[in-house]
Amino acid sequence: MTSCSSVQVRFHTPPDDLRPYFTTFYCADLDPGDDETLVDSLHPEWAGLRFFSSALGRSWFEGGKSLDNARFVATGPSSHPLHFVLPRTRLWGIGLLPLGWAKFIGQPASDCANLVCDGNSHPALSHLVPLAGLLHGGKLTEMEEVEAIAAFFRRLDRPELPDHQRITDIHAAIVDPTASSVHDLVDLTGLGQRTIERLCLRHFGFSPKVLLRRQRFMRSLAQFMLDPSLKWIGALDSHYHDQAQFVREFHAFMGVTPGEYAAQPHPVLSRFVQERARSQGAAVQTLDRPAGASKGQP
Repeated sequence: MTSCSSVQVRFHTPPDDLRPYFTTFYCADLDPGDDETLVDSLHPEWAGLRFFSSALGRSWFEGGKSLDNARFVATGPSSHPLHFVLPRTRLWGIGLLPLGWAKFIGQPASDCANLVCDGNSHPALSHLVPLAGLLHGGKLTEMEEVEAIAAFFRRLDRPELPDHQRITDIHAAIVDPTASSVHDLVDLTGLGQRTIERLCLRHFGFSPKVLLRRQRFMRSLAQFMLDPSLKWIGALDSHYHDQAQFVREFHAFMGVTPGEYAAQPHPVLSRFVQERARSQGAAVQTLDRPAGASKGQP
């Protein structure tokens, strides 16, 4: 990122009635300066909706097809990095928790894992297309746009989910740093293993084993991004047996080694992670704890 470039992001906590469904609403202004574009890679996370003021960007998952020039970019839950190239633009991002995916998308999350698509043309997202028209029009202040996003989802009035509490309890167990196995999830939730596996695939996008591996990895990556002076050995999650296991997992989730990742510039993600940690308490959305877990849940 050159001295002339700028990445400004502001995170907004969803209203209380929507907090069980969303991580944050955020608005960002990206200016590449002399470089013309900003290039970065987004770590594995939950699903997201992004609405851009310009349609000149490009994004793709490793080994997947590139999505070019879309103003409504939707991603499913991911276990691989989302690479992107962006020009000067303004964007609104909406992070969907697993319960939010279940309520407002309703499709099996495993069918959309590691998927990036144009929300304007994907049939499962057609009911969200009108939201794009409410943003970036220049007539609303940023806080009025936050209120417009909240009002839009309230108007959708989707039915209550029969698995609402079980999804929330599984989510709370997955983000519990003491959980390292599916057996731990069974103990923490009081649910059977097959029930957990079924609900994870449908609403979280992956098997519980993959979700626990991703959680362990993201705790380590977030720690490093917040304080690179720790080096990787100082950022390792306690559930890793040794550094060699972490290196293998890092390559599985990010497609590069830890050293290669550290050597790459991260003009967008570094700024996002620092600001998110400052304003929201968690550096990345996979570390957010769900609201409404059963009594006794972490």
